[in-house]
Amino acid sequence: MRLFFILCLVFSNFFAIGQQSVEELRETAILFQKQEDFTNTLMILGRALDMEPQNLTILKDVALTYYLAGDFKRAATRILPLTDRVDADVQVFQIAGNIFKASEDSRTCDKLYKKGLKKFPKSGALYSEYGDLKWSLEKPEEAIQQWEAGINADASHSGNYYHAAKFYFAAADKARSIIYGEIFTNLESYSVRTSEIKILLIESYKRAFVSSESKQYFIKKTTEFEVKFLETLMKQSALASRGITPESLLIIRSRFMLDWFTANNKGFPHQLFDHLQYLMRDGMFEAYNQWLFGPAADVNAYQNWLKTHANEHKKFQLYQRNKLFRMPEGQDYF
Repeated sequence: MRLFFILCLVFSNFFAIGQQSVEELRETAILFQKQEDFTNTLMILGRALDMEPQNLTILKDVALTYYLAGDFKRAATRILPLTDRVDADVQVFQIAGNIFKASEDSRTCDKLYKKGLKKFPKSGALYSEYGDLKWSLEKPEEAIQQWEAGINADASHSGNYYHAAKFYFAAADKARSIIYGEIFTNLESYSVRTSEIKILLIESYKRAFVSSESKQYFIKKTTEFEVKFLETLMKQSALASRGITPESLLIIRSRFMLDWFTANNKGFPHQLFDHLQYLMRDGMFEAYNQWLFGPAADVNAYQNWLKTHANEHKKFQLYQRNKLFRMPEGQDYF
């Protein structure tokens, strides 16, 4: 009797799958994919393809599933024809890039990213991943060229700022690691990468006031914006000499903002600085600075600050979660 019940349940499930639309089949397949049950995923996607053999979304899912299963050969066979389709989207080239990176076929991977960027020249995601490929091939100058091209092409895509901030921190470039790093934390406020960049940011401020530090292996032409940014920041050297902490940075950065908008705003309008100015005017700048530097500087001290400034933190958190930060085009002055 128990066996009969199980068989009925199995047949009823398969009957239900048989009655599903392509969209419903895909939803079921993705659930199996998330559970890493790739056999069932491919079986159900195959059923969807029987109904719509040219469905781009399902075909991408099949290639991605083979990739996740570690079968890079089949994944490559499935994804390559999609890159030639007229309706191929950015995700096709992202999946293709991941597959050929994983299979260590850097030549094909390079060609596919170029092909994708030719079709989608405004895709920040493709620039970010192409730069990552160049970095993995130990071509740092070509990598940063892709990340900066991505910043120019798609100013609000966070990935290129993440890579650029790390790159320029490693290169001991003071201004770029700070600006790109802080833009990134506002575009991608709550992730593992955000915590990583927060550590980089406070270290970048420490480095900024050390005169002996100089750019390392990648030398880029100094821009007027860079000169003005560092000149304005260096006016606070006396404060910095007492140590770089969230508390000292609050004063340093507040004074920097006052000086910047007095002298430089007309020549270099910048969404990040406008954002900081708004936070100052609305009484949220201290909470923002604590969020930005507190966890990286001293977790216990930050927790104590939260306990004694609960209302300020709540106000900033509410604002941050409801106000989407975006960078406009044309404000990358590096």
